[in-house]
Amino acid sequence: TIDSQEIIQYLKDRSNGLLVNVHPIAAITKGRKGAELAEMLELVEQGAVAISDDGDPVMSAEIMRRALEYSKMVDIPVIGHEEDKTMTQNAHMNEGLMSTRLGLRGIPSVAEEVMIARDIILTEYTGARFHVAHISTKGAVELVRQAKANKINVTAEATPHHFSLNDEAVVGYDTYTKMHPPLRTEEDRQAVIRGLQDGTIEVIATDHAPHSWEEKATEFIQAPFGIIGCETAMGLTLRNLLHENILDIKSIISKFVTNPHKILNLNPPELKKNNMANITIFDPELEWTVDMKNFLSKSTNSPFVGMKLKGKPYAVINNNKIFVSIL
Repeated sequence: TIDSQEIIQYLKDRSNGLLVNVHPIAAITKGRKGAELAEMLELVEQGAVAISDDGDPVMSAEIMRRALEYSKMVDIPVIGHEEDKTMTQNAHMNEGLMSTRLGLRGIPSVAEEVMIARDIILTEYTGARFHVAHISTKGAVELVRQAKANKINVTAEATPHHFSLNDEAVVGYDTYTKMHPPLRTEEDRQAVIRGLQDGTIEVIATDHAPHSWEEKATEFIQAPFGIIGCETAMGLTLRNLLHENILDIKSIISKFVTNPHKILNLNPPELKKNNMANITIFDPELEWTVDMKNFLSKSTNSPFVGMKLKGKPYAVINNNKIFVSIL
């Protein structure tokens, strides 16, 4: 066991002072194996602001129920990776017409939806707070919308890749288009956009998942799931939501900054005299082409390389330092 404060300090040291505020999310179960609850109260004492087994679902309804009950005691949200793994074994992309054409075993949308339905019911039963990570299907968005209408304390997030691409991007077997949950149909993509627009989905999150070039340079069925998201999150959001008149600037900032802070019971940052500056400056009209040579991430596993975007951060003020971006 390592003290989480030691981990936080290690991250700050490795970031050359760029990281100022680090808020850890602890595991729901020990080793993220889904078999035994982690020591939640101790983790919260160490600074955890939420719990999640992200990357793996909590398959046991009883363990998820207990996690929600304990989380209510300390007023933190449970963040769910929503996937019934009995339906997704040895599958590699969204199940549908495209997976049939490509000869790949598909991940059905219902595998996400059935887990969300279960956890909404458990959330209502326990009175806890539940957050759906990387929502990706039309049915999942509707389940969350109905839960909110019924005053159940459920929130949700979407990723830029799920509102920017659909499963047709997998044609050509580009392993950079392999992610979890997978790219869904155009109908699903549009449903996610509507969910962002009407407030069903409060948060935009990158689901940043770096992998080395060597890991991705293999057959599609052998490649790991995941893409990087930090390099293109703002550009994709501004191009696909702001410039398509889906969301305004204020709403976009709320989904990136204000709403996540509220869900995690953190004070949103303020532009205020004597506050430590933690500011991203961006130009919503700046046109640029995604070029992996300019990535600051050590990994380059992005399906957006070569894509033209409109809107880009160009400077960050953090920890008394100014960092200027390049195209």
